[in-house]
Amino acid sequence: MSTYSRRRFVQMGSLASASFFVPKFLKAFERKAIAENKILVVLQLSGGNDGLNTVIPYNNDIYYASRPVLGIKKNDVLKMDAEQGLHPCLTGLKTLYDNGEMALLNGVGYPNPNRSHFRSMDIWQTASDSETVINTGWIGRYLDAQCKISDKPTLTLEIDDTLSLALKGKNNTGLAVNNPTQFYGDSHDSFFKAILQKHPVNDEHLNVDYLYKTLAESMSSADYIYQQSKIYKSNTTYPNTNIGKDLKTIAELINSHIDTKIYYVSLSGFDTHVNQHPQQQKLFTELSGAVDAFVKDLKSGNRFKDVMLMTFSEFGRRVSKNASGGTDHGTANCMFLVSGGLKKQGILNTAPNLADLDQGDLKYQIDFKDVYATMLHNWLKTDDTHILNRQN
Repeated sequence: MSTYSRRRFVQMGSLASASFFVPKFLKAFERKAIAENKILVVLQLSGGNDGLNTVIPYNNDIYYASRPVLGIKKNDVLKMDAEQGLHPCLTGLKTLYDNGEMALLNGVGYPNPNRSHFRSMDIWQTASDSETVINTGWIGRYLDAQCKISDKPTLTLEIDDTLSLALKGKNNTGLAVNNPTQFYGDSHDSFFKAILQKHPVNDEHLNVDYLYKTLAESMSSADYIYQQSKIYKSNTTYPNTNIGKDLKTIAELINSHIDTKIYYVSLSGFDTHVNQHPQQQKLFTELSGAVDAFVKDLKSGNRFKDVMLMTFSEFGRRVSKNASGGTDHGTANCMFLVSGGLKKQGILNTAPNLADLDQGDLKYQIDFKDVYATMLHNWLKTDDTHILNRQN
């Protein structure tokens, strides 16, 4: 049995948003205009991306005083307006911005921020507050809610060989699929087939029956994903990178009209304590090229208006550089929203106030759970109250 198959078998076993922001943000995603076939793609920038060198306040003297070497030179910035611009490697996102196909959120975070990678990522993936530990993810709870109506494990997919906490619900979990063809082959391993032939599936009794039921569902899902994935094969040229391959897989599945509503994918390497410039340049070049190809692919299938790509990172970095040519763990960060169905584009709120910091860190303007709520309620037309553990 392959390593992938073994891993797969084990796997199956006070919101404080600024008041000025909410109406403008909600206007960007008017619910009445949303059709039933909307899809959300969540792109995690793992490691804590430096938001200040992503969206650069190029007319702010404090920025350059805090980062005399690390700051992006004004003439290199891809200017969006008179105050803010993008990192020079984010040319694909700049094109989307110019075309009215991107929205930017500044200062997204949460109260009492945690600077641990693991804890802050758990907070973002579970949609908890900083003092509460939750063992289910917000997308997993979405799946729990939707499976009351439609029992389809393929409603949420992660393009990876391991499943993130974000996709683990109380009663249901998403599927981790690195490659539809490989997933199909591994799920039909003779070992798994022999197990199911010897054990009838009955999910009403012992816990072991739940595992067999999950295995059977996984095999069935692998069949469905594989057959659907053959419907559309992309002719778009993607970068030969992991994120390029992952977004190509997602685009092919979307253009094949698979029943998945939320996709989850990650790009890692953003923990830039040392020599940040070359690392961020490399990652942004990969990100920009992959997103640019992804959008072109969706447009070729006439699906871009139905898809929302949302980026996030577990935290930003501190405003001042460190002594190693990098930045240390910080707090609030920027988020990008990319879609052909945006009702409001561009920069949706003000730039971070570098003259008003919290012990050297940015103060958040927007609670990330409000962004999740808007995606769930206005984009996916789902009641977010229980998914996000909110009061009516």
